[in-house]
Amino acid sequence: MREREGSVLTGAFLRLWVGTTASGLATWALPFVLGIAVVEGALSATGLGLALAARTLGFLVVLPAAGVVADRRSPRGVVTWSGVLAGAACVVVAVGLDAGPDAGPAVTAAGAFLAGAGQGACRPAFQALVPAVVSEDRRQAANAAVSVAVRVSVLVGPALAALGAAAMGVAPMLLVLAGLWLLASLVPPHPDRVVPVGPPSGHGLGRDFLEGVAEARRHPWFLAGLGALTTVIMTGYSVTAVVLPLVSRETDGSATLLASAVTAYTVGALAGGLLVARWRPRSAGWVALAGLGLYALSPLSLLVPSQPVVVLAAYAVAGVGIELFNVPWFTAIQREVPADRLSRVSSLDFLVSYGLAPVGLALIVPLVDAYGATAVLVGCSVACVLGPAVAATVPSSRGFSTRR
Repeated sequence: MREREGSVLTGAFLRLWVGTTASGLATWALPFVLGIAVVEGALSATGLGLALAARTLGFLVVLPAAGVVADRRSPRGVVTWSGVLAGAACVVVAVGLDAGPDAGPAVTAAGAFLAGAGQGACRPAFQALVPAVVSEDRRQAANAAVSVAVRVSVLVGPALAALGAAAMGVAPMLLVLAGLWLLASLVPPHPDRVVPVGPPSGHGLGRDFLEGVAEARRHPWFLAGLGALTTVIMTGYSVTAVVLPLVSRETDGSATLLASAVTAYTVGALAGGLLVARWRPRSAGWVALAGLGLYALSPLSLLVPSQPVVVLAAYAVAGVGIELFNVPWFTAIQREVPADRLSRVSSLDFLVSYGLAPVGLALIVPLVDAYGATAVLVGCSVACVLGPAVAATVPSSRGFSTRR
């Protein structure tokens, strides 16, 4: 379905981009809609925590099975049923919010779990569809376009949630999110070039997923990069999620610094996505890992919160760096991993990097209480540098490739 060979702007890719963007908007908007439900009294703070935890659990639980099904059956089929599932889940959440204090929290949490499952299932399937509709020489540009859409969704999704809930109410807004998921399930293309799938293995899902793990082990650069990414998420991202709000409150008694830093990070990421869409460095893997290591500036900048310009500049640079990593990372996975195992390797990527993130979130506050904020911020900065640096010592990390 490549309408113009050599150009990423084909009808097939644009449809895939629209579907990915719609799913991103719905994903980022849901937590804010639930937050507005708390403000309006339709959901308690405890119910919100339960729903968000259930959503994360659903995301992680479904990833291994979704990767297997996408490889053994069809990534396009997984996109369809995952979008329908997430859309139906939004309706279940709306029912739960209207069900009263007895059954309501449980129904809302169940809907959030299903929403997380739909979100988790579509991620590796969307990744597997990119090489089916975009030629290899244009995949980095395609992945950059998708990444830019994700960053825009981070900004637009919460705004969409706030404005929509204010204008229509929480329940109608949840139906809008269901519509976005339906769009995400229907609009992506059915590639003319059939994505190769593996033959029925005769094994269970567990054995089939382990085949994906075995494939991942064939790529030392992947294991090294995944370790570096997980380290940065567990340390640097945890600082942003937990310590930055505390520092913002202590600095000026408001969330101004928090909001400004997150915005600077997103703007930086947008700039990074546009940069890497065309830039092809010779040692792409080393450049990507160096970009990932730039996140060390974020926790380091919080040592001087009285200088907001320093904090904003650090988060903007970290945003550029994260896209210098993300886009070549996804492009390399699509290039190096066989199509009939791509979804499983992608699901392993998301499962490990995001699955271990709650560990960092759980440990950050006890560590601050035990050793002080300064020690934790310095330690996290060092970890953000060391993780990518160690990964760069793996020979195949230089180009994110085992090809000679």
